[in-house]
Amino acid sequence: MHKKTVLLAALALALAAAGVATAAAVTHQSVASSSATAGKITLHKTKIGSVLATSSGRTLYLFMKDKNKTSACYGQCATFWPPLMKKGRVSAGAGVKAKLLGTTKRKNGKLQVTYKGHPLYLFKLDHGAGQVAGQRKDFFGGIWYALSASGGANRKAPPAGGGGTTTSPTTTNCGIYGCP
Repeated sequence: MHKKTVLLAALALALAAAGVATAAAVTHQSVASSSATAGKITLHKTKIGSVLATSSGRTLYLFMKDKNKTSACYGQCATFWPPLMKKGRVSAGAGVKAKLLGTTKRKNGKLQVTYKGHPLYLFKLDHGAGQVAGQRKDFFGGIWYALSASGGANRKAPPAGGGGTTTSPTTTNCGIYGCP
C-alpha cells in the first residue's frame, strides 16, 4: 500500500510540473505575440504572392469586421490576432507606399498601425517569415486576409496544408493552443 501511495504522489507531482511548464509556455507565447510592434513594413513573397509583412517577414492581415479605420478585434481575438502597435517610427520598405501608412487609436489609447485605413494584425499561428496560416480564416465574426501593396485584401486561397477555412469556430472552442 505504501508503494502505491508513493507512486501516486510521484505521478501527481509529475503531472503538476508538466501543467506548470505548459501554462508557462502558453503564457510566454501570448505575452510575446501581444507585444508586436512596427518598425519597417515590407513586402514579402509568400505562396499567395507578395503581401505586407513586418521587417522579419511575418505576414500582416486585415480584418473585414473592422469599420471606419477602427479595430473590432479585442480580448481573445487580439490574443490570436495581435494588433501591430506603433512604437517609434514606422517606415515603408521597397514596394510599400509610405503615404498609405497611418495609425488608429485602440481602446487603451495606444496606436495601432494601419495601411490604407486598415488596422494591421499578425496571426498567432504564423511562426516565421512568409507563412500565411491566417489567410481567409473566418474567425471572431469576420474574414482575415493578407494585404497587397495597394492596401487591398489578397483573396487568393492559402496553400494546401497551410490552409484557410470558411467555417466559423466560436471563441470557446479554440483550446489553449489557439484556433486551428
